[in-house]
Parts: sequence; structure tokens; C-alpha cells
Amino acid sequence: MVTMMNVNQFRDGETIRQNRNLTPIQKKTNAYTKEGVIVNSFYKEPSKQLDLRDVYDTLLISEDTRLPKKLLETETAPDKSLLPISAIVTGVMGAITLLTTFVRRNTKINLNISNMKKLPAMTRNIALNEETHQALYQMIQAPNQKTILAGTGVLTLTAMAFMGKTFFDGFKDVWIKRREADIQKNLQENLIDVETQSFSGKMQIMRGMLAKYAIEFQKYLSAGKEKEQPDFGWKKYNPVSFTSKDNRENNTKKSFFNYVILGLGTFASIVGLGYLAMRNLSKSRQHLDKYVKDTKAVIDDIVGKSTAETKDADKVNLRHLFRAIGADPDDIKSFTGKLQWDAGEVSKFEKEVIEEVQTSTTKVNEAMGGDGTPKPSFYSHVNDYRAFFYNWLLDTSNPQFKQLFFGITALTALGYGGKLVGDAVKDVQVKKINAETELELQKRLVSTELRNFKSKKDAAIQPLVDEFYRQVDAGKSKEELKTMAENILFEIKNGAPFVYS
Repeated sequence: MVTMMNVNQFRDGETIRQNRNLTPIQKKTNAYTKEGVIVNSFYKEPSKQLDLRDVYDTLLISEDTRLPKKLLETETAPDKSLLPISAIVTGVMGAITLLTTFVRRNTKINLNISNMKKLPAMTRNIALNEETHQALYQMIQAPNQKTILAGTGVLTLTAMAFMGKTFFDGFKDVWIKRREADIQKNLQENLIDVETQSFSGKMQIMRGMLAKYAIEFQKYLSAGKEKEQPDFGWKKYNPVSFTSKDNRENNTKKSFFNYVILGLGTFASIVGLGYLAMRNLSKSRQHLDKYVKDTKAVIDDIVGKSTAETKDADKVNLRHLFRAIGADPDDIKSFTGKLQWDAGEVSKFEKEVIEEVQTSTTKVNEAMGGDGTPKPSFYSHVNDYRAFFYNWLLDTSNPQFKQLFFGITALTALGYGGKLVGDAVKDVQVKKINAETELELQKRLVSTELRNFKSKKDAAIQPLVDEFYRQVDAGKSKEELKTMAENILFEIKNGAPFVYS
């Protein structure tokens, strides 16, 4: 019974390149082809005339082979699958409990806080930034002939614009897809030479290995055991290298030293930047103290020159200056005590200024945030070409509304069309450049792929060759050595890594 192999596990460079550039149908066909090649290469009818020793020679079985130690290591982990679920449930309920505690505490604070510190009421403003929403609002709020006509016109224009946009977007996608198909066709044509070089190189590597080992084995079979294995210079092509233990230890020490240097440098940077930040804050405080001192001098000058005739203007200036420096009540009282106004008026002004400076919040301007009533308010802030169509339909007798609509609509359409064309051309050019880059990369990867193939071939064949030499030293007969040599050559030609046509 022949077991079909999973071809996707062989991730050589040629397979990766093909899977990247082929269509799904081509990938499926290619996988089936490779699967058949593997099965046909490895399936052989078992021989009924071989005894156990013949099987050893045929299958290149060594009696000294040991299983890897990792095979016997077992690691078990306790089942913790329910622990994360329990932690999440408990965490969520804990968060809800903390939230209710926060709400309870906030309610208590809100009942005991003074009006000067309490947050003000806020009007909820609802902005109608879509022209269709604004038109529908007008039809609902004030249904009359003009608003219904204008709203219906805006909705119709919106539908027309949407369908037009959908059509041109689809046309763009179709055009890009056609260009992409042409680009992929050219890429596939150009990749033929690249894949041919890769395939030819792998075949040449296999032929060279077959010739090398066939000559080597023939010497042993015809002239007997050689004392030394001849060097054909083949190993110099093997790019695989292994790092010694000393080198690994040196790299570890070097990495640790680099981490120490990096940590010290980071700590020094933190200290230096912290010192610089504190120094900047100190200088800022000096500038702020100078500003407060100069402002107090201006306040003192205004207070000294203030009279009953200039008190209205002086009140405005003094309020602004007191707020600017965040004056405390003692400073305010010291300055207002020098005012040559009526005593009752000075006392009232002093109280108002202290309350104004100490109050944490203020009302937002009614033109922007409403009057503070906690009820919804509506306003419209539209930046849309359809707004000009709406205005024109409301007053068709105004020719400027008409000109604005056609001018801005044409400008919007030209802008969108230009962007559509620019994006389409850009996408096609990017795909072309990407295809050229992919082709250049695949050309550069041929030599890397061949070295990779050669290294893996050597890794698969060298243990078998070593076993052949051990059998030579053990005094195997030439007939048995010939069987082993034939199987090694067969493995070179048909073994992993595989070459696919």
C-alpha cells in the first residue's frame, strides 16, 4: 500500500517561487504532479529472495545507529484551559464592582461639593455634518414645498453620485485586473529562464555527485579497500558551517557585555534627560515668577491711578490680570483695599473677583455650546457639494447659487476622477515594478537555491557514504558493497531534496 505524501512540506526555493506566482489551479496541478513523481520514484516491489542481511545492504541499515535523545524526553504540562476563563470572569465582575464603588463615591462627593467647584451642566450638541441628514432634518422640522423639493433633489443627486462612483470604481478595478493579468503573463514568461537555470543546476549537481561517488565506489569494488578517501575538492562547495562551542560562548559573553553597556547607556540617558527636564522646569518657574512680579506691578499701577471715572474699564483690566496670574485672596484684598471707590462697590468687586478666580469651571459660549440646559440642541456644519444644490433648490431665482453648484460639483467630479485615474495608474505601475523586482530577486536566488540544494544533498548522502566506508573496513564482500553503492547512487538520484520538472 503506497502512502501519498504531502508535497507542501517540501519548501525548497523553486516550490516557494511557483506557489507565489502560480494561479490556484496551477498550484493544485503542480502539487499532483510532484506527488506522482515522488510515489513513482520511491515505490518498488519488494524482493522475496532477500534475506535479512540483504535487506540491510539494500536499505543501508546500520547496526550502530542510535535514536535521538530528544525522542525519549517527555514534557507534560498541567491542564490550565479553564484558568484563563475563570480569571476573565472574575476580573470582569471585579471591574464592575469597582465601577459601582466609584459611582457610589462620586454621588456622595457630588452632594457635598460647593457650587463653585461643581462641574457645570452641559448641552448635548448634535452636529448634522452630512447634507442628506440636514435635508431630512429640514423636511421633518419644517415640511413645506421648498424644503421637500430641496431635500428630494439632494437625495436623488446622492443616489446618482453613488451609482456613478460605483460604476467608475468597478471600471478601475477591472482595468487594473486586466493589466495585472498582462503583468503576470510577462512575469511567468520571464521566470521560465530562471526556473530552467535552477532546474538545470540541480540536475547538474546530481550528475556531478553521481559521477564522483560512482568513480569512488568503483575503486573500492575493483581494487579493494583504499587507505585514504580521495578528496575531489567537492567539500569546498558546501556552504554549511557549524559554530564551535568556544565561539558560541564568546558570542554569549559578547552579547551580555553589549546588554550591560546598553543598560548603562540607557540609565545615563534617563538621568541626563531628567536633569535637563528639571533644569528647564526651574528656568520656566523663574520666567513665571518674573511674569507674576511684572503683572503685579501693572495691577498696582492701575489701582493707584483708578478713579470713579475710569473704574468700569479698570474693573475689566483688573479681572483679566487677576485671572492671568491666579492671584490668591490675600493678594486680591491687598490690591482692592487701595482702590479709591465707594466702599460697598469695592467690597462687591473684591468678592466677585475672588469667587471668579477660585471657581474651577466656567460656562461655554452659548453660540458654541448652548446655554447649558441639559437637553439636545441641533446645528449644521456642512462641507459638501450637495449643500450648494440644496441652496439652489431653495431659491432657484438666485443665479449665483446655480453657478456655485455647477462650479463646485464640476470641481469635485474632476478631483475625484483625477484621483481615480492617478490611483489606477499608480497601482499598475507598482505592480509592474513589483514584478520586475520579483524577477530580479528570483534571478539572484538561483545561486543561493543551488547551494541550498547541494548542502541538503550532502547532508542526506554523507551518512550513507560513511556507512559504506565502515562496511569496507568491516570486510564486506564486493557483492554486498556493490549493492550498497547502487542504493547510494539511487538515493542521490531520487532522494530528498527532490528536483521537479
